[in-house]
Amino acid sequence: MAITKIEVPELFDFGSDNSAFKLPTGTTAERPTSPSNGEMRFNTTTGFVEYYDTTNAQWWEIDYAPVPLNVDYLVVAGGGSGGSSNAGGGGAGGYLTNFGGTSLNFSSSVTYTVIVGVGGGSVVHPAQGVSGGNSSLNGSDITLIESTGGGGGGRGAAGQTGGSGGGAAYNSASGGSNVSGQGNAGGGGGGAAPNYDGGGGGGAGSVGSTSPGNGGSGLQNNIDGNNNFYAGGGGGGGEGGSPAIGGSGIGGTGAIGCPASGGNASPANRGSGSGGGGGCGGSTSGIASAGVVILRYPSAYTATYTAGTGGAADAQGTVGSDNFIRITAGTGTITFSL
Repeated sequence: MAITKIEVPELFDFGSDNSAFKLPTGTTAERPTSPSNGEMRFNTTTGFVEYYDTTNAQWWEIDYAPVPLNVDYLVVAGGGSGGSSNAGGGGAGGYLTNFGGTSLNFSSSVTYTVIVGVGGGSVVHPAQGVSGGNSSLNGSDITLIESTGGGGGGRGAAGQTGGSGGGAAYNSASGGSNVSGQGNAGGGGGGAAPNYDGGGGGGAGSVGSTSPGNGGSGLQNNIDGNNNFYAGGGGGGGEGGSPAIGGSGIGGTGAIGCPASGGNASPANRGSGSGGGGGCGGSTSGIASAGVVILRYPSAYTATYTAGTGGAADAQGTVGSDNFIRITAGTGTITFSL
């Protein structure tokens, strides 16, 4: 077969002819199966010229600049539960976010792993509160983002360490310590008669209090357009006086006297600590709320969530010029595509 060599500048010189250079054409389904960097074609499905980029393993429309995949996150761990009697409130789960700051650059060729921490379970006299589970976001192109579960409330002892620390039992001055940058310490116990107050669990916004042991405040975040509070500490339990309230209306209220429960951290998926149990021997603490992971990303992209063990994503939507996805339980993976 004869080969004709076209010399520059004739390679791109069509003269005055009313003609055009024809690219290979085909549908999206007919794209090459193993494309190399820079391959170009006309996609009859989309109606655009496109080229292949091996760095992102992506076909890009040639007249459309690639949209950076800039992602904002809120990663809140599960709250800790309060102790069982005259006990400290549970500490809030660790709170980490870049929303309102510098976004992270993700890649459409990477699969990201998401874990949502559980809230600490209710305990019965004479038991310490249970610390919450960690929440995390991880991918090969970003540094692991992991918030630490809230510390359980103390019962006859100091509060436990966590994202925010658990409140101390009435007879201990030592609230649980917090993880730097994720929350605040729990409050110390209120001492003896007449109220025998447990300390409040720490929250993302402030430390837990002593006598009454109100929970530390949470923080508001509008990443999904709802401007909710997250990571409030649970109130401590005691014998009398006024019930110790949970932080920012989302931490569980502490019990006084002999009710059956110290109250739950509510609503769900706010990473809040539960209230400590009251003064009687059969008292129980509340159940703390699980954490949450919320991602906000450019609306040009689609997020695909695949549930793993116990995984659940309860909402996807649009806020402003972005999309968001809220992941509420277990483990799973997420990918992004145009």
